[in-house]
Amino acid sequence: MKWIDSITGAAKSLLDVICPDVCTVCGERLVNGEEVLCINCLLHMPVTGIHSGGNTELHQRLASTHYYTDRAAAMMWYYRDSDYARLIHDAKYNHRPRVARTLAAMYARQLTGCGFFDGIDVIIPVPLHFSRLISRGYNQAEVIARAISSVTGIKVKDNIVCRRAHSTQTRKGVAARDANAREAYSIIRPGELDGLHVLLIDDVITTGATLRACLDLIAANCTASRTSVLTLAAARMQ
Repeated sequence: MKWIDSITGAAKSLLDVICPDVCTVCGERLVNGEEVLCINCLLHMPVTGIHSGGNTELHQRLASTHYYTDRAAAMMWYYRDSDYARLIHDAKYNHRPRVARTLAAMYARQLTGCGFFDGIDVIIPVPLHFSRLISRGYNQAEVIARAISSVTGIKVKDNIVCRRAHSTQTRKGVAARDANAREAYSIIRPGELDGLHVLLIDDVITTGATLRACLDLIAANCTASRTSVLTLAAARMQ
């Protein structure tokens, strides 16, 4: 009804004045058609350009003798002191799943055009332990996975790879991260992944320990499965 649309529009206009939607990176007010990022920050995003198979930097970080990563993609490089780090920080810690959802859908539309998702059967988000899920309110990897699913139509399965209670990976060295990650995950109903091409999703890849642990788990328990990886960000290793 027209009067409802008028009231809704007026309420939105008032909300925009009281609490304007601003760019997560630069803080400038967003204009019509912009979401999460202004066009200037979007154009200057430190994109990785990595979204393929082969021996890329991401493949090297995920390397293992137990499995082969078919494809690997990351939307942008992550620098801790960069303004763009706010995107990942807000999505993960500041109760802004919309940031992850918007970036993931944007990236999925981009990758659809280059065939990245061709042949992928199922999407699996890296899980959070229940206690952390309760305190945070959502799993940012699942938010990303479902946004990608909404663009590609590929089914999400969030109940196969599970997470045990463990200490955080933050500020651990490479060896400590690997040891911690190996103890953190388990798999149930692995037969559901037999023969499938699995796309594993996380928000950011640093040393790769978390993703390697999940990939190892799938390789060890699922028959003839293929695996690929997608993250919103990849830490630039020095």
